[in-house]
Amino acid sequence: MSILDSITGAIPGIRKPLQPLTTRDKLKWTGIIMGVYFLLFSIPAFGSNATALNQPAVQLANIIFAARVGSLITVGITPIVLSSIVLQLLQGAGFLKIDMQDPEQKAKMQGVQKLAAIVIALIEAVIFVKIGYVPLAASSFASLVTLQLAIGAIAIIYLDESMAKYGITSGLNLFIAGGVAYSIVAGTITIIFPEAIAAIQAGTTAAIPNAILAFGPLFFAAIVFLISIYAYDIKVELPIAFSQLRGVGGRFPIPLLYTSVLPVILATSFILSMSVWARALAGVGGSLANTAKFIALFQSVNGQPTLSGGILYLISPIFPSPYASPYGIGGYSAYFSYLATHTTQLFIPTGGFVLVPEWIHIIFYTIVLVLLCIVFGKFWIEMTGQSPKNVASQLQDVGMQIPGFRRDPRIIENVLNKYIPTVAVLGSGFVGLLAALATLTGAVGTGVGILLTVGIMYMVYQQLERENALASMPGVEKLLS
Repeated sequence: MSILDSITGAIPGIRKPLQPLTTRDKLKWTGIIMGVYFLLFSIPAFGSNATALNQPAVQLANIIFAARVGSLITVGITPIVLSSIVLQLLQGAGFLKIDMQDPEQKAKMQGVQKLAAIVIALIEAVIFVKIGYVPLAASSFASLVTLQLAIGAIAIIYLDESMAKYGITSGLNLFIAGGVAYSIVAGTITIIFPEAIAAIQAGTTAAIPNAILAFGPLFFAAIVFLISIYAYDIKVELPIAFSQLRGVGGRFPIPLLYTSVLPVILATSFILSMSVWARALAGVGGSLANTAKFIALFQSVNGQPTLSGGILYLISPIFPSPYASPYGIGGYSAYFSYLATHTTQLFIPTGGFVLVPEWIHIIFYTIVLVLLCIVFGKFWIEMTGQSPKNVASQLQDVGMQIPGFRRDPRIIENVLNKYIPTVAVLGSGFVGLLAALATLTGAVGTGVGILLTVGIMYMVYQQLERENALASMPGVEKLLS
């Protein structure tokens, strides 16, 4: 850390506001920052192939990474997320010893994270162009496009820092929610309405039913929104009380979504990252050729390598264009007919190609996503201090106990062990299943995107409530500060 101090000290930063901002000021700055984000979102990188902006295969990656392939923010928020995960893992493993309660050490940690994010942004900008993830209009534009992607990624890093200091909540959260909102509005205006109008203009006896079915993706999106909102209110409440103040206490909530939607973010990011990195194996020769085909089989579509088979295809929600969604092939009847009758290729190194029905692909993807969500959910509660042992220690530190039990962190831990692990597994599996079903039914915004947006908006609502409560009680705000 001491070696990096001289480097991080030279990196420009966003100055903190000179005085506390009101809620209105924070909302104003939030609007300005989001406006800059959408400006970068809408500008294609000069020299890239503009058709990349509309590829169905990258739509889910765009939402997860708050990006838009082919635009200035193709890299999105991945440098920030990866740098945070790496540093948390290093700290959790004991390689970094940082006291986050110490403002000076915390500032150093944030500086190192910013440096790591900038380095990752530069590396990813090069990789995305080299492997063809961002198609080029001509090979001579490679260096120029790489430079633009790097500048856009670094701009996102500073926009996130600006949002943290001047906005209402985390920039990463609002960038993701903004991208999802854009995809829902754009999908409704450019795809759903035209299909409904075309069905009515056809004038056949099935015109009205077809027009109604055209709104299916919007209907499924609304269903996922409602289920997600309902799920956020499902919780187990344990009675707790102050050991030193008899009769004073409350309830400790353990929500069904104890890990929020983080497991599905990590699981989907893992699957998509594997698919992107596997493109480097496309066309590899020699002894690795058979292994590469077994892992991921790529076929050229419009001159671009497209995942169309292999293990990675089976665990991804990607289908060949134009079958990627119900819009591409004439509505839900044709979409579901394709899923029920078509097959994909799986290469077995010792036996050649075998055909796997697409309905097995659906089942395989859903099961793998749910299992990955459960694994990442259990990993996340251990890494973020939300395990029964850590929660018991925190309750003990503030003088809380569970009525009817001795004031001993081991006792509290035993009680919490009956609830937290089970709830974490159920909640993680639930969000994985809901995300898979929403994505497979073609919900606009994708299942993962909708879940993320509901969680983010729920958090923003709670933040606004807290801001309003503190503004109406300045004495409490002063006490908390």
